[in-house]
Amino acid sequence: MAGMPRTVVALGLVSLFTDMSSEMIYPLLPLFLSSVLGAGALSLGIIEGVAESTAALLKAASGWWSDKVRRRKPLVLAGYSISGAVRPLIGLAGAWPVVLALRFGDRVGKGLRSAPRDALIAGATDASIRGKAYGFHRAMDHAGAVLGPLIAMALLRLGGLSLQEVFLVAAVPAVIVVGLIVGGVKEPAPAASPSQSCSRGEGASDSPVSAPGTVPAGLAALGPGYRNLLLAVLLFTLGNSTDAFLLLRLSELGVGAGEVAFLWAVHSLIRMGAAWFGGNLGDRFGHRNMILAGWIFYALIYFAFALVDHPSAAIAVFLAYGVYFGFTEPTEKALVSSMVPKRLLGTAFGFYHGAIGLAALPASLLFGAVWKLVSVEAAFGLGALLALCAAVLLLRVRPESGS
Repeated sequence: MAGMPRTVVALGLVSLFTDMSSEMIYPLLPLFLSSVLGAGALSLGIIEGVAESTAALLKAASGWWSDKVRRRKPLVLAGYSISGAVRPLIGLAGAWPVVLALRFGDRVGKGLRSAPRDALIAGATDASIRGKAYGFHRAMDHAGAVLGPLIAMALLRLGGLSLQEVFLVAAVPAVIVVGLIVGGVKEPAPAASPSQSCSRGEGASDSPVSAPGTVPAGLAALGPGYRNLLLAVLLFTLGNSTDAFLLLRLSELGVGAGEVAFLWAVHSLIRMGAAWFGGNLGDRFGHRNMILAGWIFYALIYFAFALVDHPSAAIAVFLAYGVYFGFTEPTEKALVSSMVPKRLLGTAFGFYHGAIGLAALPASLLFGAVWKLVSVEAAFGLGALLALCAAVLLLRVRPESGS
């Protein structure tokens, strides 16, 4: 954490405790839906797709609004607070539509916070270490994802708690998050003149965001390179359905609830290390190049998932899947921040998160429908094919300086 701005460190801790809370629930949700509520793959696709896509509208709006009012921390605080209050209530659900409503509330919170948070990180960090900063943030996020399932497994195996009771306990780390944001995240005071500007490496300007009452520019002002990147991300996301399907596949192949929670923790540990190293490598070798490699790797993983039918082989592929996130998670955000002026960072991240969220509904619905109506092999094969097509589109994106 040496040389990392205080705000980035604080937001990293926020993500750690948020994912600790979230991942006490998420890896067990497919099992909860199937064994307790009697829901299947199609219901899971509806829940995850609707929740993520509805939140996408808020992601775009919150980023735009944070640019307009030049305030990001209030949206970040509101978003994390809403998710922390709603998420544990899944333990009280008696039918899958109730889970849908609560997941929607959880994603509303994510929609409010995502773009302003990423803009805060970019605004607090020098362009030369943006990949490192986003890599650190994602590594902390995944560290929470390691701890959450391990805590859940301990509560299930050693504490004798039910799935519903584990979900309710997830409220504890959510409370810590609010205190971290209030006391640890510092937002610089907005500059007085919206016309001031200066260069800040890789095309990102240090000019302050628009003055209150001034409507920030829309997608057209973000440039053709950014729009090409957004199109490629949109296509890739259509083949990137919820990871809950991978967990469901493991369960279908005979992996038990406790083992699934443990595997999710190991998977998250791999993602943590991969995100840290991937962010640093992106700063050295180019963020677009890292994304391209990551999408090709993703396609290979999904092709492998289409072929394996033994639990040991599926576990090996699932753990290898964690490496993909190191290629893409920090580098996509670093690339976005390098392609737009600083005054439009919130808007740019809003469109970025919004595109991913809007594509999540058809992605999860399509995957669930193909799984149910054709086969699990066809569903994973389609995801791999879309990832390769997105990689071809990504070649049209002109990389930032130094790529």
